[in-house]
Amino acid sequence: MSRYLLLPVLALALAGCATSPSHPSPADPAAAGASLVPEAFVSAHMRDEELDSVATWVAEDGSTLLIATGKSTHRLVLFDGDSGEQLRTFGSRGKAPGQFTRPNGLAVFGDLLFVVERDTPRVQLLSLPGLDPQASFGGDELRSPYGIWVHESAPGELEAFVTDSFMYGERHDVVPPAEELAQRVRRYRLRFDDQGHLDATYLGSFGETGGQGRLNRVESIAGDPAHGRLLVAEEDRTSPSNIHVYGFDGKWTGRSLPEGTFSGEAEGVVLWACGPDSGYWLAVDQQAPLTWFHLFDRADLSPAGSFHGSTTSNTDGIALHAAATPAFPGGVLYAVHDDRAVSAFDLRAIAALLDLDPACGG
Repeated sequence: MSRYLLLPVLALALAGCATSPSHPSPADPAAAGASLVPEAFVSAHMRDEELDSVATWVAEDGSTLLIATGKSTHRLVLFDGDSGEQLRTFGSRGKAPGQFTRPNGLAVFGDLLFVVERDTPRVQLLSLPGLDPQASFGGDELRSPYGIWVHESAPGELEAFVTDSFMYGERHDVVPPAEELAQRVRRYRLRFDDQGHLDATYLGSFGETGGQGRLNRVESIAGDPAHGRLLVAEEDRTSPSNIHVYGFDGKWTGRSLPEGTFSGEAEGVVLWACGPDSGYWLAVDQQAPLTWFHLFDRADLSPAGSFHGSTTSNTDGIALHAAATPAFPGGVLYAVHDDRAVSAFDLRAIAALLDLDPACGG
């Protein structure tokens, strides 16, 4: 299994109160129309799944597999990445290998799929495409994990960051005491021996316990090794909701996305890399009736524009697949729609609308 560590990452996938949103209100038809990127497809609705996160994987024949977590059904849903056709489901409720209890975050590295389970809690590793269980980690530390980001930190070694959004109270809506917020992001070192056995080492946790970078309720996380940044989504709107910029040393950098960015909740966040150190961050502003997507320059985090679809609403997870596919020669953005479907946006259409770096348009 150590061969997985040598393959590139294919998919991973995530300040002030929003009193004056930086994007036009969807209530303004003219402004909304100017920011519209129509969906290339919206999959058939699956009302009982409660879809949350998405990730992609490329098969040997070049086809793209789109994977989503179904929280309420405790399983994975697999789609054709070019058409949105549902292919099959995998898993059932339980704690055995290959079973899940409320799966949330997903990440793909090489031929490994990482599945975060909130209610077990743990991170399971499955091999692709067969989804054969390989290993798990985090069971001794994680309490209520949500998001995950994985990267190769050294030859033959992976580093995983997992958000842990445990709460208190009968309805699990009470933020823990400040000192416990230092456990909001947990870090692991992952190595495989010659027989493919996983050695997972817990490297500790981090999170601001006060001030602007405080992490009350966290979900998505994503990283950018070229700039030494981890972006962590704080979805608690009383904080208020925003995405905070941490370093790989676990310290808040003193930066967050611009105040007023999110009118709803900050949810999924992904990096759109268009070169070794150029590109954009893309973040979800979870709203209804339409989700807004905001872009920021990868280097200086300045706003680069916003858009929405015709249908996509109440989005949690997103996955950006920059590689060309038969249906999307310039790549594709996948987004969960209202907990019951998956939408696709052509990256060429986004790049053209927002006049982005030509290197990002395929």
